[in-house]
Amino acid sequence: MKESNTGFTLIELLIVIAIIGILAAVALPYFQGYMVRARLTEVENSMAVLKGAVSTYYQEKEFWPNCTSVAEIQTSLGVGLGSISRISGITAINGIITATVQNIDSIVNGQNLTLTPSLSLADGSIHWDWGYSAGFPMHLRPRGD
Repeated sequence: MKESNTGFTLIELLIVIAIIGILAAVALPYFQGYMVRARLTEVENSMAVLKGAVSTYYQEKEFWPNCTSVAEIQTSLGVGLGSISRISGITAINGIITATVQNIDSIVNGQNLTLTPSLSLADGSIHWDWGYSAGFPMHLRPRGD
């Protein structure tokens, strides 16, 4: 009586490993790009919190705050940004919020993101526009308000 071998051959296993390797090589750059975007979203969300505080300050006092450090932002605007590790410096001067990015990826570290207000004379509302450093990668720039 002849025994039948029911298993995978070495060639079949090598082909499966090669296919998995190719899929991983294609997927890894996408994964890294999504990680950078997620970390940048943390910076954008921190700036959005500060945007609300700056808007409220302007609506109450009718002039823009001038905060040149995180400590001034905390005391003048009541926004706690001390635990944010992705921002090396943030200011709110004449309504313009500027944050310098750090600890994300070499393509964006040291770049600046800005939020610039514009007032509507018709109804007194404030519209915010995103800005960025000249070297900020196009595909990672904030999409809008």
